[in-house]
Order: sequence, then C-alpha cells, then structure tokens
Amino acid sequence: MTDRSRSGLEFGVLGPLQVVADGRQLVLGRRGMRGLLAMLVLEANRVVPIDEIVDCLWGDDPPATARTIVHGYVSRLRRVLEQADPAGSARILTTPPGYQLAVDPWRLDFHRARQLVSSARGKPAATRAQLLRESLGLWRGPVLADVPGNPVTTDLEELRLAALEERIEAELELGRHLELVGELRQLVTEHPFRERLVGQMMRALYRSGQRADALEAYQRFHRRVVDELGIDPGPGLRVLHEQVLRDDPALSSAGQAEAATVPPRPGVVVPAQLPAAAGGFTGRDEELGWLDRLCDARDPAATTIVVVNGAPGIGKSELVVTWGRRRAEQFPDGLLFAPLHGFAPDRDPVEPAEVLARFLVALGVPADSLPHDLDDRVGLYRSVLARRRVLVVLDDAYDAGHVRLLLPPGAGSVVLVTSRKRLESLVVSNGARMLTLDTLTDEEAVRLVDEVAGKPLSEQEPDAVRALAELCGNLPLALRIAAAKLVISPEWTVEALVAQLSDDDARLRTLDLADTGVGVARALAVSYRNLPPELAETFRAAGVVPGRWVSPHAVAAVCDTDLGTAAGRLADLADAHLVVEQWRGGFVLHDLVRLYAREVVDEAASDRALRHLVEHYLVACDHARRLVRPVADGLDFTGDSAAPRPATAQQALSWFDKEWPNIIALVHATAEAGLHRQTWQLVRLVHTYCVTRLVRREWQAVAEFGLASAREIGDRRGEVLVLHAMQDIDNRTDSLRGTLERAELAHRIAVELGEPRYVAMTLDKLALTLVEEGRPVEALDRHREAVELARYDVDPTGEATVLNNLAQTEQLLGQRETAAQHQFRAMEIYHRIGDERAYAVAVNNLAELYAELGLLPEAEEHARQGVELARGGSMQFEEAFGRQVLGQVLAARGEQVAAQAELAESLRLFERLGSPRAMLVRTALEALTSGV
Repeated sequence: MTDRSRSGLEFGVLGPLQVVADGRQLVLGRRGMRGLLAMLVLEANRVVPIDEIVDCLWGDDPPATARTIVHGYVSRLRRVLEQADPAGSARILTTPPGYQLAVDPWRLDFHRARQLVSSARGKPAATRAQLLRESLGLWRGPVLADVPGNPVTTDLEELRLAALEERIEAELELGRHLELVGELRQLVTEHPFRERLVGQMMRALYRSGQRADALEAYQRFHRRVVDELGIDPGPGLRVLHEQVLRDDPALSSAGQAEAATVPPRPGVVVPAQLPAAAGGFTGRDEELGWLDRLCDARDPAATTIVVVNGAPGIGKSELVVTWGRRRAEQFPDGLLFAPLHGFAPDRDPVEPAEVLARFLVALGVPADSLPHDLDDRVGLYRSVLARRRVLVVLDDAYDAGHVRLLLPPGAGSVVLVTSRKRLESLVVSNGARMLTLDTLTDEEAVRLVDEVAGKPLSEQEPDAVRALAELCGNLPLALRIAAAKLVISPEWTVEALVAQLSDDDARLRTLDLADTGVGVARALAVSYRNLPPELAETFRAAGVVPGRWVSPHAVAAVCDTDLGTAAGRLADLADAHLVVEQWRGGFVLHDLVRLYAREVVDEAASDRALRHLVEHYLVACDHARRLVRPVADGLDFTGDSAAPRPATAQQALSWFDKEWPNIIALVHATAEAGLHRQTWQLVRLVHTYCVTRLVRREWQAVAEFGLASAREIGDRRGEVLVLHAMQDIDNRTDSLRGTLERAELAHRIAVELGEPRYVAMTLDKLALTLVEEGRPVEALDRHREAVELARYDVDPTGEATVLNNLAQTEQLLGQRETAAQHQFRAMEIYHRIGDERAYAVAVNNLAELYAELGLLPEAEEHARQGVELARGGSMQFEEAFGRQVLGQVLAARGEQVAAQAELAESLRLFERLGSPRAMLVRTALEALTSGV
C-alpha cells in the first residue's frame, strides 16, 4: 500500500483518541472536547447535528447551557487544529444543523484499517496475512476508551474481529496450525459466541494432532450456546464436528480442504439446470464483484447462502443466473435451479417436496426410487450432496420456510435465493448474507436500452434515451419493455415513446407487453395482492401522499392510526420492497410504484386522504414555526394531534428542512384538489421557515398558489396574510419584488377587516416599500402609526418588529440617536418574548448604530454578542451581518488583521447564502486590504 505524506493532521480512534500533527501528539483538553471530537472523527465529512452531540455527551440530563458549551468546545477545537496545522488539512465546518469535520479519509486510522482489510480480499494467503497484520497493528487498545458519552463504535470492534479472523484463516492456509492454537484459545475465551473462531480453533487443534481437544472445544461451545442462548451451533460448525469425528481426510491439511469434493461417479448425472442468461445483461459490476469475493472467501466445509432481494422487476433473477453461468467451473458437481413461483400471478408457490424430487432426479436418483415422505427426501438430498460442491439457485422464494429444506450441506456449496422479501430469518438461523438490489445507475440504464434495442440509440438520440431511462425509473424490467417496444414496432421513435411515457395516466399501460403477459403493473399487482388488508391500506396511503418521501406520521394521519402501527406497517412494506427506507423514518416509493399505488385508490378515498394529510401538516407546521420564533398572525392549529412535535427551534428547522419538498408538493396538490382554504393557510404557516432559511426560488411559486387560493374563495384575511408573507420574504432577501401597489392593496384589505394587528403589519410593510421607493420621510409616519396600533392591540411581537424597522428608517435619515433608542427598545421586547433570532438581529443592528455614533466599545460588545447568538442558533445571515459590523468596528479601532478575518468570514457566509450583501462586504474587505 502506498505511503501517504505524514504532514498535517492525523486522527486516531483505534485506541485512546489522539490527534497527531507532523508526528507530534496534540493535547486536547477536557473530556467533553474529546467526546465531541471523537463524534466528528467517527462521522468525518458528514454533518453531526448539534442535538445528537448534546444527547451523546450528556444523555437524558443535559445542562441548560449544553448548546452553548458545545459551541465553546467547537471554538476551542478549531483553535487547536488551526494552530497545529495552519494549512488546514482538517477543518471543523459549521453546517446546519450541526458541525462537520472536513478531512481526507486517509488521515483517519480506521479508514486506513478498512482499506487494508478490503485490499486483502482475493490475495494469496501470505499477502493476505501481511496486509491484515498491518491493519490490526493500527489498533492501540479499546476504541476510544478515554472518551465520554459512549460513542457508537460497534462497527470498529466488528472490523477488528473480522480482520483477526481473516488473518487467522490466511495463516491456517499457510499451515501455521500449532502456532495459532494458543492465540485461538485466548480469543475464544474473550469472544465465546463467535462460531468462526471456534471452528478455526478446532481445525488448528486437529491439524496439530490434538483431535480430542478439538472435539472438546466443540462440546464446550455446544453446551454454552444451548444453555445461554437456547440455540444449536450453526450448520458449518456441526459439519466440521462430524468431519473431526470421522477423521475426514479433507481436514488433514489446509490445502486439501479446498479440494475435498467427491468427483462424479459413473451413472451419476452432473446437473446443469441454470436457464440461459438474459441477453443484453449490463451493469451490476459492484454486485457481481461482491458475489465473486464471497465465493472466493467461502468456507470449504460449510454452505454459503446469499439472499438476493429487491423490488419487482429489479433484475434479481438475471443477476444470479448471469453470475452462476460465469462461475460455473467453481461448482464441478453441478448447477441446480428451481423457479419457486413465490410471487407468480397465476399459480401457487412450488412446494419443497416437488423441488426436492426434481433435484434428486437431476442428481441421478431414479424417479421410482424417490422417497414419498418429505423428511426422507430431505435426508436423501443431503446425503447425495454431502461431499459435493454445487450451486443451488432458488428463484422467487415467498418466505424463509420456502427454501430452508432445500439448503444443501457443507463441502463449499453456494445457495443463491431470490425474493421480493428480505428473508431476514435466514440470516439469523442459517448465516445467510444479504444482497439488496437497487435500480441501475443512469449510465447503466442507458446502456441497457442500447443492448436490448440492438443499436446505439444513445448516440443517435442521447437526450431522448436519457429521458426514457428517467421515465422508467432506471428499473430493468421497465427499460427492457420500453426498448422491446422500439424493436417490435420500428415505426416508434424514442421521442414518441418518451412523449407517451410522460403522461402519468398512460405510463404503466405503455410499460406493458400484452401478448407476453409481461408488464410493470402486472409485476407490482402480484406483490400488492399478497399484502394483508392493513398493509394494502398503508400502501395506498403512501401512494396518495405527494412529495418525495413518506413519514410514519403522514401515514398515521391518512390511515387514522397510531404512530407505532404506521411505522411498523411501513417497515413491512419496505421488507416487501414496495417502499424503501432511505433514512430512519423516511420511506420513498419508486416513481412507477407510486403510479401503481394511485391506480388502486378510488377517487373518494384519495380526497379523504388528502384532507387528513393537510390537516396533519397544518398542525405540524404551526407547532414548528412557533418554536422558530413567536407569531402574531391569529392562525392557531396547535390542537391535539399525532403530528411530530420537535422540542427546540433547531429541531423545528431540521424538521422543516426535511419536509420542505413534501410541503411544496402538498401545496400544489391541495390547490389542484380545490382545498383553497387549507392551501393559503399552509403557505402562511411555512413563511416563518422561509424567512429564517432565506428560501427564495420555491417560495415564490408556493406563495402564488396561496394568494390565488385565498382570492378563489374570497378569503380576505387569507389574502392579506399571504400578501404580508410575500412582502416579508422580499424585504428579507433584498429582492425588491414587492411593489408599492401590492403593499397598498394589503393595507386596504387590512383596514377593511378592521383588525388592528393586520393594519399594523401591513402599515409596517408599506413603510418598508416606501423606503425602497426612495421615500423614507413618508415611511416614518407609517412606521409610527404601526407602532401605536401594535401597542393598542397589546401585540409585543408586532411592536418590536415595527420598532426595529422604524430604527432602520431613522438610521437611513441620519437620526441615529433616536434610531438607537428605538432599536434598544425592540431588542428588549424580543428578549422578553423569547424571539432569539429577532433578538440577534436587533443586537447586530444596535451594534451598527453605536458604531455610526462613534461608541466603538459598545459597538464591539454588541457585535460580538450578536455573532455569538447567531452561531449558537445556527443563524448564518445574522452571523454574517454581525461579523460585517464587527470587522468595520475593528478596522475603525486600527485592528486591521482581526478586522480582515471577520470581514473574510462574513463574506464567505454571505456568498454561501447568495446574499447581495456579499458585494458590500467584498468592497470593504478589498479597501481594507489595499490600505484605503
């Protein structure tokens, strides 16, 4: 393995936490800092949410200032890393909703360990042993033994044990049996339930002439698992025990074990039952390689079982047949294939007794000698294959019981089971390995279309072929049907087929070959018909939900059930590969599956489901927005509901981040369904999130739907609230899309409604629009009137908002002292009502005013406070503005280097947000750098 440069930082977790800079170990300080750094290293180059950090460091009892403490830890860790390595080979980034360690994976010891283990696969025994010893040498003791918070390191412990077992296996192949006995005794004592270590110790003892000790090792393990776990040893270990009992020659040396198969005898047929591989098979290189490595590393004394599972039409059968034909020479005693028809549309699953009869006849047993009793057939099947190395392919299994009696005994055989279900019980009871197929990559999908069509369509019509693959969802069955249509009907063009597939109502009909009985909808119908009623209901509900993914909360709302039941049903649908759990609690339907799910829902049920769903989201959005900041628009959906209830502002924003694509889709769906009141209400409820995250592009379209819906039903309150939200976003993002006419319209409607809070809100927005129109003097009167109305209505949120904007207008007119008074008052109110984000904004605004008044110490104090508040709450815009003010104050005080650093960070944040203020900061930074 190539040596990497040791310059810069290196991180070690395979033992006590350590950070090494150019060969020198750094002192990391407090246990809390070490715990935080350990989490960032273990999740390197991925974001660790701050809530997860708090939970890990303090468990169920965090201090009230936990988030502040974490921010302090991050600041100190950044200083430590920057001082040790100014070149920045590793940096801690603030990435909502948490922090991320950006680092080259080769600087992490556990990454190097994994790579060494991976590179050892398939190598000769001596090379494997050396690479695995090198990997194991990276461990310095128990993983992160000196770190608090119980970080999750199970996979690293498993990696060490797997590397250890692989190293021992390589050394057994090299004949180092006697040398390994002592080490294996110690390892079995430390890990008494690892069957592979027990088996390795038995082989080492036997080959060292200690047959009695090998048998005793098995008996000791057998008693332990029966007494403590209530299970028997696995089949591989039982076969090894039988081999030791009868002094099987296959055990006499490592080299002979690999060749311990019984050659075919005269009169005994060597079956070759695999069907022809599908023409045009393409892609799946990673999966084929995985099967190759598993086959090459299999235990010659045991049976290797693989469950290949995936959605209907994903290409499971094609994969196993193709791989079996490519590796046929590895199975000199035959290739057995049985279509089990577990999910056939027009017949019952094939019984194990029937499959056993076919296999036994194929293996040379006369048909008239077949036992009638199932157990006798199983026994004969196992006896015939006891010393034969075969490949058994069991295609389309319904469940684990469908295949368990068909598994051959040891001798290095391989069994490939395909199923639409995961068959997890085979993993538990038979040590099966799991291979789950996903759709093809874009490149593979395009290549498959070319292969089936028999000509390079992707070169002739590249854009159309890519669109065709996308509309087929890169599903192999759909791609083959689409390409077959182009072959069967040469008058079809790719472009015409794409046009027909683009119609959602016609897509599944198009992806059907009526004369052959093959179609995407037909394949999905089999899975759907096999669902019990409650899962069928959940499947239909998942199809009705618009958006990119489905949550258990949404399904619970649509199906009117509890959250636990909804989550369990979605997990069962994932097991059947009708949905995919892409992250915990996030379930996704393939586009074609979603279209099928919608086909099996009647219109009335779909309407009811949509109403339940939007009611769920109204409650959820209202609860989440109130955590982000106080509201005073008169809308209240906080009643009792099963909607998710985040506990903090950051959790609420994280919920909005995940749900935002779904909410956009729901706004479109409700507007199209004529649920206009719910449409504008939903738009208003998400406005707080859009202001906070500075969402621009999607907001504009969503807002237009909300405004049109309010006007469609003549809801004047809805119209004024949506108009106000639109102006609010425009003002916050400096987009200037809000016109004076729209501001005046909103104000007129508010006056008609006669509600003081709406009048105050619209007066304030009208004033801001007048400022943008270059009429700040007129704006002052509107601001002052709005302040009085807010006070009259006892609306502290509205009062503080207007005072903040009044101060900004006064600042523009040069009335700085009055502006500072109003800004200070707004800051006090925000602090009292707990609006943290607005409070941070007010603090930064006051800092800017103090700077303009020449009160530099006060300006610096408030700017630093504003930055710290913004960082603590992950408010990037507010942090950027605070740093801009702080940089300007430091420059005025002659602290040029510090000023440049603050302005540079402000510029980075503004550019990241796409804010027009970046240009102002860049100009100030360039002027400061050039000495102007």
